[in-house]
Amino acid sequence: MNDRMFDSPVFVKNGNNLIQEIACLEDALEFLYEWPRNRRGTIYETTLRACQRAFDSSFPLTAARDAFCGFAKSVKIHEDVSVTLPWMAGRGNRGGGVVA
Repeated sequence: MNDRMFDSPVFVKNGNNLIQEIACLEDALEFLYEWPRNRRGTIYETTLRACQRAFDSSFPLTAARDAFCGFAKSVKIHEDVSVTLPWMAGRGNRGGGVVA
């Protein structure tokens, strides 16, 4: 098992307004590296450092996840998945085929 997996994923809206699952430290770092330069600020920099330090094993993984979640909330891209998303719900098709 990947020792850099989060206990629970963070869901964010990406630049295409699609919901993206951030399940591990590598996902978080990739997302942060791709974040637009003109939208970076203090919270971004702090989150990036927390994730980089966790990657080097000098910072708790849970704290890096919390930092990423806080960043996502601060820039209003955090998605609450306490409700079932349409792609998670069954389609009501008991036959297992494609619903037309």
